[in-house]
Amino acid sequence: MNNFTFYSPTLFAFGQGEASRVGALVRQFGGSKVLLVAGGGSVRKNGAYDAAAASLKEAGIPWCELWGVQANPRSGKVYEGIELARKEGVDFLLAIGGGSVIDTAKAIGMGVLYDGDFWDFFTGKAKIERTLPVGTVLTISAAGSEGSDSCVITQEAGNLKWGCPKTDVIRPKFSVLDPTYTYSLPDYQLACGAVDMFAHLCERYFTNTPDVALTDRLCEALLKTVVDAAPRALADHSDYASHADLMWAGTLAHNNSCGVGRDQDWASHQIEHELSAFYDCAHGAGLAVILPAWMEYVCHHDVMRFARFAVNVFGCEMDYAHPERTAQAGIRSLRAFFRSLHMPATLEEVGGKAADIPAMVAHRNEKPNGFPFGGFMKIYAAEMEAILRLCQG
Repeated sequence: MNNFTFYSPTLFAFGQGEASRVGALVRQFGGSKVLLVAGGGSVRKNGAYDAAAASLKEAGIPWCELWGVQANPRSGKVYEGIELARKEGVDFLLAIGGGSVIDTAKAIGMGVLYDGDFWDFFTGKAKIERTLPVGTVLTISAAGSEGSDSCVITQEAGNLKWGCPKTDVIRPKFSVLDPTYTYSLPDYQLACGAVDMFAHLCERYFTNTPDVALTDRLCEALLKTVVDAAPRALADHSDYASHADLMWAGTLAHNNSCGVGRDQDWASHQIEHELSAFYDCAHGAGLAVILPAWMEYVCHHDVMRFARFAVNVFGCEMDYAHPERTAQAGIRSLRAFFRSLHMPATLEEVGGKAADIPAMVAHRNEKPNGFPFGGFMKIYAAEMEAILRLCQG
C-alpha cells in the first residue's frame, strides 16, 4: 500500500426529507445569498427544487437561479453562471441535479473568484486555490461529484471534454442525498448512472500496487452492490432499498475512499471523454462500450487480477489451471450485466463511426500530456485506436 492523505470534508445528509435542511446547511457553511444551478424540469417534478427553495425561504436566504445545464456540461453555461454570480453578489452555489449540474457549479465557483478564464484551470495555466462554496441536492445516482475532488467540462471552443486537476478545494461543503428523488428517473438514465459508478470503481480496482487487500475488498463489495441493486431499482422505481444502495454506492465509488494507497487507472474514462465529445452520448452509455473493450485489451497485463474480479464480483468459478479462462468469463459477465441494463455495447450503438477513430485519437493528442495515459497499463495512440476498434459492432 502506498502512502496517502485522505481528506473528505463534505457533510452528507442522507435520507428521505433531508432537503428540508438545505437552508440551515447553507447558513452553517457561511452562505448568505445563493446561486441555484439546475438542468431542466425534472427537479421540479421530483420535488427536489420545491423542498430546497422552501428551506432557503424558511432560513431567510435570498437566491437567484441558473437553469439549462445539459448532460456533458458545456463551458457556455459556466461563463453564464460566472457572470450571473458576480452580478448578483452571491457567496454560495447550490446545485440541484446530477453530476453535470454539480460539475457546472464547481466550475462556476472556481471562476467567480478568478480574474482570468476559468478554463485556465483545466489547461494548467492556473492553479485552483479558492472557490465559492458549493452545496448539492443530488437527484441522479451516478457521477459521484457530490463528494468528489474532480470536475469535467466541455470547452465548446474546440469541443474539448477535459477534467480539471483534482483538488480537495472543490469538494462540496454539503450534499443532500434523498433516494426518493431518483424514483422518477427514466430507465436509461438510471442504468447509465449504475455503469458510471461501476466504472469509477474499476478505475481504482485495476492497479499495479501490491498489498491493497482492504481497498480491494471495499471495491468488490461496492461493485457487487451495484450488480445487485441496479436491476432491482430498474424493476421497481419505488423500491427505496435499491435506490438507496445505488445512491450511497455512487458517492463512495468516487470520494476516493476506495482508491487511497493505490495507483489508479482512468484510461477508460479518458477514452470515453472523446466518445462523448464527438457524439454527445451519455457518459455512462459510452463507458458501457469502452470499459469491456479496455478490459479485453489489457487483460494479459495481470490475468490474476481479472480472474479475481470475475470470481469476487460476478461469482465465476476459478479455473486454477487456466486463470485466463476465468478472466475472460468475468469480462463476458460484465458485458452481460451491461446488456441486462439495456446499455449499448458497440460504437455504432452510441452513434459512433469507425471512420472517426483516427480523428478521436488525434483529438486526444491535443490535450496537454495527451499520451500516454492510464495507470494500469500505459495507453499510447496505437493502443487507444486498438481499443476503439474493439468497440466496433
